[in-house]
Amino acid sequence: MSLLPYALTRPLLFGLDPETAHELTLDNIARFQHSPLSCLWSESRIDDPVMVAGLRFPNRVGLAAGLDKNARCIDGLSAMGFGFVEVGTVTPKGQPGNPRPRMFRIPERNALINRLGFNNEGLIAFVTNVQKARFRSKGGPSPMLLGLNIGKNAATPIEQATSDYLTCLDGVYPHADYVTVNISSPNTKNLRSLQSDEALDALLGAVMERRELLAQRYGKQAPVFLKIAPDLDEMQIGVIAATLLRYGSDTAGQPNQRLGVIATNTTLSRDAVAGLAHAEEAGGLSGAPVLAASNRVIRLLRGALGEGFPIIGVGGVLSGDDAVSKVRAGADLVQIYTGLIYKGSALVREAAQALKEAR
Repeated sequence: MSLLPYALTRPLLFGLDPETAHELTLDNIARFQHSPLSCLWSESRIDDPVMVAGLRFPNRVGLAAGLDKNARCIDGLSAMGFGFVEVGTVTPKGQPGNPRPRMFRIPERNALINRLGFNNEGLIAFVTNVQKARFRSKGGPSPMLLGLNIGKNAATPIEQATSDYLTCLDGVYPHADYVTVNISSPNTKNLRSLQSDEALDALLGAVMERRELLAQRYGKQAPVFLKIAPDLDEMQIGVIAATLLRYGSDTAGQPNQRLGVIATNTTLSRDAVAGLAHAEEAGGLSGAPVLAASNRVIRLLRGALGEGFPIIGVGGVLSGDDAVSKVRAGADLVQIYTGLIYKGSALVREAAQALKEAR
């Protein structure tokens, strides 16, 4: 259990602008993650190992990408009890993202709106930070796993997006346990169009071909996960599932553990927050209002993909019961992000314990 209960620090953080609070928190984690002060937020990790996509996860609760875009805080985040942590999204070149203000809390719904726009320092700085992380050298039989999330630069025409993804894949693959291809952020113009039939087929075909070359070059099998949006109808989900099966199955039609899917990113819907302050701000809505939409996509994906195809569920996890609902919908693993902002690191242990008990 962390020595500093989050209930004491949350009012201070929530008294600040959301992005200021975000930056202050990350700055302090980065500064103190290798010092005794890391005990202020540390949680003991629940031991609940599971094999997914050919990888052994120490437990089924991970951190979703977006919190630590520049991979500065991997060791500090690992101390919160996660079975896996995903950092990024990184783009080939550094970019400032969208103008501020670009993060907004909706505390009445345990929700957050952001339109950050893949703000990050670029691939070189990102990989340098990843290489500094010490979590793999701490010993023990079950090290935390690391996911690296990649995207395209805002200035890159959507027709040339594949080039950005391949550049990032080349850079991160040697250091990743798995790589996430983010085509679902609503904050980069036209990015979600990559979820359509022909565009997705072309992108995923190029990514998986490059992944095979990298696997041979580095002698390691790091699976690729495709991160999709919750704002998809059943037909669109069917198209995505068919494409995933085409590139993620062996000749016998069985999942080959090279490819998985993360469902879901943030939503553009405002139905659950209508009439509240900031509800009409542009950007992606995360937190409790996304739970049902995310679970709907997970259920449809599991039905279309069948058993054994790796699915990570994310969106709206603010309790152990929420985490269990994702697995019951069909997810193998669960990620949190906004829940960490509202509930603190104790949520990681609560969710992992609930999933262990629900087996």
